[in-house]
Amino acid sequence: MRLLVSELTAPRGPLLVKLLLLWYVTLFALMAIAPVDPKIWWGANILPIVFVAVLVLTYRTFPLSNASYILISLWLTLHTIAVHYTYPKVPLGFWLDQWFHFQRNHFDRIVHFLFGFFFTLPLEEVFRRAGKVKGWLLPYLVVMTILGFSAFWEITEAWVGQVAHPDVEKALVGHQGDVWDPQRDMAAALYGSLLCVGFLALLRKVRESAEEPLPEDTVSELDATSMTSPVGDRS
Repeated sequence: MRLLVSELTAPRGPLLVKLLLLWYVTLFALMAIAPVDPKIWWGANILPIVFVAVLVLTYRTFPLSNASYILISLWLTLHTIAVHYTYPKVPLGFWLDQWFHFQRNHFDRIVHFLFGFFFTLPLEEVFRRAGKVKGWLLPYLVVMTILGFSAFWEITEAWVGQVAHPDVEKALVGHQGDVWDPQRDMAAALYGSLLCVGFLALLRKVRESAEEPLPEDTVSELDATSMTSPVGDRS
């Protein structure tokens, strides 16, 4: 477990980052071909494109961990696919509706939840390394930042909806007739972040338990055994 955690959180060379960036650029180019609604496609991808550009420009001065880049790429993948279809029309959401009788396409809820879950570790790295934040303040700031980003996204959707065509407003604001859609999306991101905070705390607890030194009496017994055990013929 300790080796797994250290491998996931240790910075690696540029190869992984280049592969992930190549994956995102390729997927973006493919999904940009004949999206269901071009206006929604470009409007919903402005912030992700800016975010990826920031990651690229800051990679040499402030690289994130291997795990953080993977989690970010996973979320960007889901978002890019969703925006190609528009969130209410993603096929996977329809399949889930048929299986569980949700009465709506819940793919948007899934992506908001995973936004909270996947971005908790990268934000924790930023606060811990750049801001030197420790203790209980670290998870608190991470969760509040996730909630703030989620709220900013909903506000941005509202702004775009107000200045865009009515069809775009209908697609972005009040998804599928749900007047509480923005609040439920933000709640989904909050729950995802809280779950990740708990998971990371459990993972670190397991790692600390594995690294606990042996009791002194056990160490003495091991030393005595090693001194009296045969070491083989020396003839």
